[in-house]
Amino acid sequence: MAEEPSYIEKIRSHRLAIIYRTVLILVLVAAGLALAYFSWRDKVFSEAEVIQTAQISEASQAQFCSLDEYLIQYSKDGIRCMNADGDVLWNQTYEMQAPIVRTCRKMIAAGDYNGHIIYVASTDGPMGTIDTNLPIRSFCVASQGVVAAVLDDQDIAWIYLYDAQGNTLASFKTTMGDSGYPLTVAISPNGELVGVSFLYAKEGKIRTSVAFYNFGSVGQNVIDNYVSGYDYTGVVAPFLQFLSDDAVCAVGDDRVMFYAGSQIPTSQAEHLTGGEEIAGVYHGSEHAALLFHNSTSEGAYRLQVYAKNGDEKVKIFFDQDYDDILLLSDRIVIYGADSWIIYDMKGDQKFAGAFETPVRIMIPTDMRNRFLAVTGNTVETLELR
Repeated sequence: MAEEPSYIEKIRSHRLAIIYRTVLILVLVAAGLALAYFSWRDKVFSEAEVIQTAQISEASQAQFCSLDEYLIQYSKDGIRCMNADGDVLWNQTYEMQAPIVRTCRKMIAAGDYNGHIIYVASTDGPMGTIDTNLPIRSFCVASQGVVAAVLDDQDIAWIYLYDAQGNTLASFKTTMGDSGYPLTVAISPNGELVGVSFLYAKEGKIRTSVAFYNFGSVGQNVIDNYVSGYDYTGVVAPFLQFLSDDAVCAVGDDRVMFYAGSQIPTSQAEHLTGGEEIAGVYHGSEHAALLFHNSTSEGAYRLQVYAKNGDEKVKIFFDQDYDDILLLSDRIVIYGADSWIIYDMKGDQKFAGAFETPVRIMIPTDMRNRFLAVTGNTVETLELR
């Protein structure tokens, strides 16, 4: 007569059965997700249907931008945040001559060139007001509401860091004789790194210096928090942008530069433009792109897309009239008032269509096949099919 398995052997056998079933389920789920991903990646859409329309008030004189998946409407009198249904989630009144907005993930800052007040808000609502006490020349915001600002003080330019409530976190001054004039400032999403593009002129020659400052633990051990910098003779570089906490892109009049490092940014890649005039600069969290006027039969424009490490990703030629270009994680959306095109990151066209009503701005949503489109006084939800 065969001996029955012991209690311990039964428990071990039961555990092994559970493990085998769990692994099988995980394998099947992973296979299903992979199949869904590759099916979506290779899908070509033939139409875009308007599945919802909501009215927007006081839209004629306003400007718009996106904040996460929400719509920001701003003008000289104030700023408001709306959802896809046109519901106003919050608003902030102010008086500005020419309001400028800067965003980072769920955070937004609004200020006025030559003004001294910056308003900070998130998708949840207003967070605070910053009074710089000096004229604002440039500013940007991090994902938790930290604001970096370039302020003008006659022969001195100050770089200030504020929290969302207006408290000063750090500051340092720059002069034309020492570092040059700060053309623009950028801050990492986590608020620890600040980059500044300085323009320096001496004896008729110009030079750009891209400098990085660390306001975390690493930067506390160095003078003025300065951790790295790079000089470019004969170059003017008015564009500087953190793509992520450890990737930065700068664009000069004859080149694009990439830097990497979450503590001490170092030069990663550099591409010369060969004397071509840059018609536009675009960026997302994973890519940056330069737009050029094209002189060949391939298209009126050429979009050169780079990965955030500086590798050349893809070139796209197109004739589409454009107002803006969106660089999403795996897609490129080019749109004008009357039509739009979507490409994947291999350069394959996934959709091309026309709008029934002229569009002012498009906003991607968390659903890959849905976009918000703002027309004259409505916000439409478009679904690709």
